[in-house]
Amino acid sequence: MNVEELTGYCQSFDHSTTEIQWGNVLVFKVEGKMFCFVALDESPLKMNLKCDPEEAVELRERFPAVTPGFHMNKKYWNTITLDETISDSLIRLWIENSYRLVVAKLPKNRREQLSL
Repeated sequence: MNVEELTGYCQSFDHSTTEIQWGNVLVFKVEGKMFCFVALDESPLKMNLKCDPEEAVELRERFPAVTPGFHMNKKYWNTITLDETISDSLIRLWIENSYRLVVAKLPKNRREQLSL
């Protein structure tokens, strides 16, 4: 998955926004809360995704390209190196899971207002 495909997929989620932060990091948010970000100056690309704590550990054990979230709470975030060892469909699933975890933490009335 390249940065254009990643961007298109992340922007396809309801109410997602995109901005550049910390110099050259592309950040995808829903209601101001991050669900995915990728450093644009790294090769191969690396992205951080929110994850269920138990699943986070399991993915790190199963996939060498998945490591504890760089500069993030390692209990909830994983860094995924996009080195083509993980299928795009699996990466898309992990992005969707990250988005859903963030949405689930939004206040109930806000989720209802946004129809999330």
